[in-house]
Amino acid sequence: RRLAAKEWFYHPDRVNFPLKRVGERGANKWEQVSWESALDDIASRLEQIRSKYGAEAVAMTAGTGRTHEEFRTRFLNLFGSPNHAGQGHICFGEKVAVCTALWGWFSYSYASETITGDNLVLWGIAPEVSRPKVWHWVHDIKKRGGKLIVVDPRQTASAAMADLHLQLRPGTDCALALGLINIIIGEGLYDKDFVEKYCHGLEPLRRRAQEYPVGRVSEITGVQEDKIEAAARMYAGTKPWVIVQGMGTEQLSNNAEFIHAQHILPALTGNINIPGGEVLCGPHPRLITEAEMGLEDMLPQEQKMKQLGADKFKLFTWTGYSLIQENVKRVWGKSGGAAALQCLTSLPLIFRAILTGKPYPVKGLLTISSNPMVTCSNTKLVYKALKELDLYVVSDFWMTPSAELADYVLPAASWLERPVLWTSLGNSNSIIGGEQALPASIPEEYDHRTDYEFLRGLGIRLGQAEHWPWETLEQVYDYRLNPMETTFQQFMDNGGKDFFPIDFTFHEKHGFGTPTGKIELYSTILEKLGYDPLPFAEEPAESPVSTPELAQEYPLILITRREMPFYHSEHRQIDSLRRRHPQPQVQIHPETAGDMGIADGDWTWVETQWGRVRQKCQYFAGMDPGVVAAEHGWWFPELPGEEPWLHGVWESNLNVCIGDEPETLNPKLGSWPLRPNQCRVYKAKTY
Repeated sequence: RRLAAKEWFYHPDRVNFPLKRVGERGANKWEQVSWESALDDIASRLEQIRSKYGAEAVAMTAGTGRTHEEFRTRFLNLFGSPNHAGQGHICFGEKVAVCTALWGWFSYSYASETITGDNLVLWGIAPEVSRPKVWHWVHDIKKRGGKLIVVDPRQTASAAMADLHLQLRPGTDCALALGLINIIIGEGLYDKDFVEKYCHGLEPLRRRAQEYPVGRVSEITGVQEDKIEAAARMYAGTKPWVIVQGMGTEQLSNNAEFIHAQHILPALTGNINIPGGEVLCGPHPRLITEAEMGLEDMLPQEQKMKQLGADKFKLFTWTGYSLIQENVKRVWGKSGGAAALQCLTSLPLIFRAILTGKPYPVKGLLTISSNPMVTCSNTKLVYKALKELDLYVVSDFWMTPSAELADYVLPAASWLERPVLWTSLGNSNSIIGGEQALPASIPEEYDHRTDYEFLRGLGIRLGQAEHWPWETLEQVYDYRLNPMETTFQQFMDNGGKDFFPIDFTFHEKHGFGTPTGKIELYSTILEKLGYDPLPFAEEPAESPVSTPELAQEYPLILITRREMPFYHSEHRQIDSLRRRHPQPQVQIHPETAGDMGIADGDWTWVETQWGRVRQKCQYFAGMDPGVVAAEHGWWFPELPGEEPWLHGVWESNLNVCIGDEPETLNPKLGSWPLRPNQCRVYKAKTY
């Protein structure tokens, strides 16, 4: 992708100036306007919505953490809305919330990597296509003679290198983790000194884990008993180990329960705060954190409790966040972990509030660095919701399917057009800076702006001027670097990097940032919120076990995957990248495909109870014949933008086939299950 940067930057289809809709929503009719005109009108319409319906009637969707969560939360907290939504519900945010509740901070595997970890568990992640840095780490560990355990339903490239590959039935990860816990406790393999000093709740955990003997776990997961036992003994038999989990686990209906169980494993074995183990860095001590920049105290408590789902999904909304952060502040001295990844509104609730007006109307939506029509499940419902909005504003690089439904499309500045101060949400033991490489605006050619400039412009117009004193991102970074007594330019002149040594004895001196001051195997925060304080295994919302009648009609288990060179829904308009992977592919076991008369390379329909899309068959023998793995993120920028095309969003976008019914959301987090689902696959006509 780096090699394609020039092609990306100068692509003729980039949005280069603000566009205002002049036709019907979805008609792809626009007029070019100035930034000032666009911001004036957007701010005026936001104020009208706030005056008529309340500030909570405005929401925001966001993408991955490559822009600025802190400015999105800052704007909404000052505006008065608690409804900030993003991909944190299905990517890393759940880990942050659950792990911080249990440990008082969240583990950071990359910090372990910088001090040379020796052994690695990859759980639900294929780093060869998703995390290149971890993929290099895998090779380094194997060269040094370290051990590798991979938990994945597919025989990935990582799994092929593993000492043990636990090839489980999709969605049964929590049962497997509890089985490993049971063996480690039952055979006395846990670190007794560490657990006695620093862990809370061993005995109730022991009783819970005894409900998952190896025979039962093998029956649930499909993993052989001897492999489960070998994995537990390998993991507990030496140090250090790091577990890197991926979206294969974070997108399950029981993701909170699995994350709880998974984070018990390093606690039991004492793999926390040791060189090469799970590292708790805490909020960055020499930087004003993202959480501090978000101004969370500016949102009144009354408004916080209006957050959609606050009465139900308590761990990931303001109630749970407040409980977690009061302990984080007590131990670390400041909050951190960014509310943008620990306090999110569940997107399915936002879309339903738009459509039903319950529990109150949502009338305005701002979308920054995200593409809900492709990246959110239940695409048909998302489409209906976006069409109903009084105001929809998108800031992006391209005319995506979502942007085609907007009132305004604003040209976003890319990574090449803005300075960077990267701290991994304040959690890393390093700060890395990057200077702006190219101008964000050239008269008559293009006029891109950062999301900071966009939100500051709105904020000033909406009475927030005193809280946006910095005109540029560089000035923001000067402010954030104040504790280091340096400016951003000085920081860059001195190499643009800062590292501080990890204090592996921090917990010995200060304890952990939890109510008990210990790692909570038995979570007192979950207990206080009314949830089970211990992990438990539960069947996926859709599976041959939980929905056997559905499985009769849709007999195959559907999981999703990503493929290089794309990044989720991005880069499909870049010719050099698209030539490498021109069409979406669904992996099907050759025996299964053969039984259905599907040849390798045939177009197929992938159909669920929610809808169907077309993807090309790719024979793949490295998984159970009853499982298929389809690609997510597909749309076709080359197809027309106007309805009914919307750049081919209905053709191969797997989220057309995935539901998000409220009863299937995780009860602690409000996250929606993207996998597994039940499907059928059959041959399509020539496409």
